[in-house]
Amino acid sequence: MDRIHKKVTGFDIFVYAVLTLFAALIVVPFYTAIVISVVSSAEYTRSTLLLWPKELRLENYVFLLGTGVVASGYQNSLYITFFGLVYALSITVMMAYGFSRKEFPGKKIIFVFMLITMFFGGGLVPFYLLIRNLGLINTRASVILMMGVSPFSVIIIKSNFEQLPDSLEEAAIIDGANDLTVFFRIMLPLQKPIIATFALFISVGYWNEWFWSMILINDTRLFPLQVVLRSIVSSARMDSAMQQSTYARQIFSDGIKIAAVVLTMLPIMVIYPFLQRYFVKGVLVGAIKI
Repeated sequence: MDRIHKKVTGFDIFVYAVLTLFAALIVVPFYTAIVISVVSSAEYTRSTLLLWPKELRLENYVFLLGTGVVASGYQNSLYITFFGLVYALSITVMMAYGFSRKEFPGKKIIFVFMLITMFFGGGLVPFYLLIRNLGLINTRASVILMMGVSPFSVIIIKSNFEQLPDSLEEAAIIDGANDLTVFFRIMLPLQKPIIATFALFISVGYWNEWFWSMILINDTRLFPLQVVLRSIVSSARMDSAMQQSTYARQIFSDGIKIAAVVLTMLPIMVIYPFLQRYFVKGVLVGAIKI
């Protein structure tokens, strides 16, 4: 069978060149950051542009993890991300499924009120007063609640539920299934790609959250990793701690900061490959059905 060879045009070459450039802009800084975090202070001083470490040194990571601050930040971020994901995804999916069902009293009014929150917010002060009146200041639950439901996510998942044929639900009801059985055993399994996609979005949002944590949490023991990273990058106290460390000759300020950035990105890098197939499929399905 003859093979059909597609003629490569000048436009194709231009597109490949642009995509390669964008890939380099993403990969090169990321790779450089990893290299700088595993070299010694002397090697970094000789040249800040490093393609490969001559000697692998992990003192920057040992120092960071030894301080206990990063470990505490990891624990708080994992707590906020896990329970935030369970909370936000549960509320979002159930709201989307409810809005995708047939008309019920007040459906349009409730949906309009939800849409309004996409364009108008109550403001920083009312939110803070609400959390304070609930007695949630200096708690990780305050951050979880503040980032709970996204109307955009509800709308996208709702549109996917609406694409499912009514015959599925009708057949299940005829077989004796109740509403919960229909939702958990029929509807949810069919929405795995879009749910996995938004699960990744929600997880990244909670993991990278720092704004509400700075406002609502004053106890340094409850700071998530992003706030800890910010304090490491901007605090002068880290320099004095480095001078007193047993690794003072190997570690350096930029190495510590970049190692902290790498530690922050690591969990998302580990999780993403497992959700990649669902992520790509979910994005395409959501885009087509909008």
